[in-house]
Amino acid sequence: MAKRSSPTVRRRRMAKELRRLRRESGKTREQVADFVGCSPVTITRIESAQTAGTVPIVARMLEAYGIAGDEHEAFLKLCREARKRGWWQRYSDSIPEWFQVYVGIEEEAASLRIYEAEVVPGLLQTESYATATYLAEPVILEEAEIQRRVALRMQRQQRLFEAGDTPSMWVVLSEAAVRRQVGGVEVMKEQLLHLDQLSRRPNVMLQVLPFTAGAHPGMQGGFTILAFPEAMDPNVVYVEYRQGGLYLEGHDEVEAYKVMYNHLCAQALGREETRAFITRVADGLR
Repeated sequence: MAKRSSPTVRRRRMAKELRRLRRESGKTREQVADFVGCSPVTITRIESAQTAGTVPIVARMLEAYGIAGDEHEAFLKLCREARKRGWWQRYSDSIPEWFQVYVGIEEEAASLRIYEAEVVPGLLQTESYATATYLAEPVILEEAEIQRRVALRMQRQQRLFEAGDTPSMWVVLSEAAVRRQVGGVEVMKEQLLHLDQLSRRPNVMLQVLPFTAGAHPGMQGGFTILAFPEAMDPNVVYVEYRQGGLYLEGHDEVEAYKVMYNHLCAQALGREETRAFITRVADGLR
């Protein structure tokens, strides 16, 4: 299969490089905007990856920074790739823009390190479990809307688990997420069996963090650390909250979460212990 490629990652890469070029040139956003013939807000939106910018605008920005030749052409190629539509945008009427950004980043990740405290992560959910999570929302959703959101979640799984360059996935789940009977006994049994099956994939490492582990650094909530195949794309920490998502890319911030994740892994059960634990919980459901 073709290598997974995401316009979202390209847009963020271009934004990072354009910020660097402007800083090195010593120019302000206002000066660049005057040269390009656009508003400073447009420059800000491009540099913050809120938009990819048109090829003519990016070309003028590069001209302002004295970029020419092969480097100039490489930037414009990156701009064209960043302007493509991702497959997930067909669901744009069902998911907020901040989550579209996450799906776009996830699409090209080489590895995902996930910690969840209360719920099985979306990438590991069965269709029935995913449906039950949406039925529990305080805002009542139409059945068709739930179906579209679940379909997106299932397609994310399919693309990541069945792609030719399948990413590695390391998941630490709190015992609460394993024991909480989302959707009822039968739905949860199916979900636990699914977790056991996924844990046997060569690219998936699953660990349960038991209550007996006591206090741990993940008690404030879940997060995901994403790494990418290209060194120029920095690691990203994604933290989701009720009305949005937070993206952390600063070196110190990312390193702090990596250390936290390592501590969670050290406190969690090993691979075989985790499978045995999940089996016991499933067998105990009545």
